[in-house]
Amino acid sequence: MLPIHILLIEDSLGDVMLIKEAIEDGNIAHSLDIVNDGWEGVQFLERKGIYKDKKLPDLILLDINMPKLNGHDVLDKIKNNDEIKHIPVIILTTSSAEKDILKAYQKHSNCYIVKPIEYNDFERIIKSIETFWTSIAKLPHQLK
Repeated sequence: MLPIHILLIEDSLGDVMLIKEAIEDGNIAHSLDIVNDGWEGVQFLERKGIYKDKKLPDLILLDINMPKLNGHDVLDKIKNNDEIKHIPVIILTTSSAEKDILKAYQKHSNCYIVKPIEYNDFERIIKSIETFWTSIAKLPHQLK
């Protein structure tokens, strides 16, 4: 199985640490890039500035409530760019607001997950994401 390259777009340092730890505990071959706001996420995906030599991710984990550019705006940029719109985007956020959920799916997110409060639940969700996207679903990088 090929390693999966994940881009995490998340502004909460605590959530970054939890997600990173849960991914590493999953024992799945991966590489992880982390950017701390929506604007940096778009720069990374468009390979601009300091991200010009970065490899595109196979999967994006995206928060909604972020400074500079929120997750909905980032999702718009992704899904309106022919070079990157094929990359699956999982919304992973604290917002359980119906308007955010509907908006994310209207903008073609692949999944919407509300971050749980308890670490064990958080870890279980991250491992479920990894299992699904590495063992069940077929990603474009697996077709090469």
